[in-house]
Amino acid sequence: MDRLDITAPLVAGLVARQFPHWAHLPVRPVPWNGWDNATFLLGDAMTVRLPTAERYKAAVEKEQLWLPRLAPLLPLPIPAPISEGRPDATYPFAWSINRFIPGETTARERIGDLVAYASDLAGFLKALHRIDARVGPRAGPHNFHRGGDLAVYDAETRRCIARLGERIDGAAATACWETALASHWTETPVWVHGDIAVGNLLVAEGKLRAVIDWGTSGVGDPASDLVIAWTFFDGESRAAFRDALSLDADSWARARGWALWKALLVTAENGNLHPAETPAETVIGLILDDYDAGLDP
Repeated sequence: MDRLDITAPLVAGLVARQFPHWAHLPVRPVPWNGWDNATFLLGDAMTVRLPTAERYKAAVEKEQLWLPRLAPLLPLPIPAPISEGRPDATYPFAWSINRFIPGETTARERIGDLVAYASDLAGFLKALHRIDARVGPRAGPHNFHRGGDLAVYDAETRRCIARLGERIDGAAATACWETALASHWTETPVWVHGDIAVGNLLVAEGKLRAVIDWGTSGVGDPASDLVIAWTFFDGESRAAFRDALSLDADSWARARGWALWKALLVTAENGNLHPAETPAETVIGLILDDYDAGLDP
């Protein structure tokens, strides 16, 4: 998939043409950019967020519509759209200008108490999952099925298990995956963020302060929001996160499935998670250890 080369001069040009009252403000890249979007600081109080490829463009309209509705109902700040930019000759998709949220991306050395942080994140997710989701966007291609049925990734997961061969316990991985597939969310669909990962969680003064990057948000099964239990938390903080959420054993089985799919794919493609996250191959081992031990609520 081709990703656009989005540079600060390109963004400055977009701003100058479409929002000339902000043309005097400097444009600077943020320290950490995700894969789906490129983000730049605009002055000291705003950010510019631009999809990096066509498959990510649906996020702009969704965030513009839903984030202002979700924000007042959540205990931590989330991005607040200010304006929506248009495609032009230099950039082919709609894009957003949001209010800047101060903070640094999550890393262990920036957190004062990892157990408290895990409990705070669980509290945020519980608040999100309580919001009326009856008219929200159901999980599907627009958010890569986050909150949807794991079976969408069944063939890909099995290919990764086969491809990794003796690098992992393929029989255990297959059993863990099939246990996840056998379970389904039967409650009312809830709002999900879709990518609860360290790059999208901001900290300040040692505590969780904001949740950003809602491009994969949607409505469905909350299990896809729990992957961080294995990609970042350790035994004690993982248990605190699990206990604070109070979800049923089947939800945790599906959460392991989502985490396993992600870690298998990253490992099979010789990729990397965020530098602050546990290495993907180690994540596979943690998931399988939990599965073998029957560590469910």
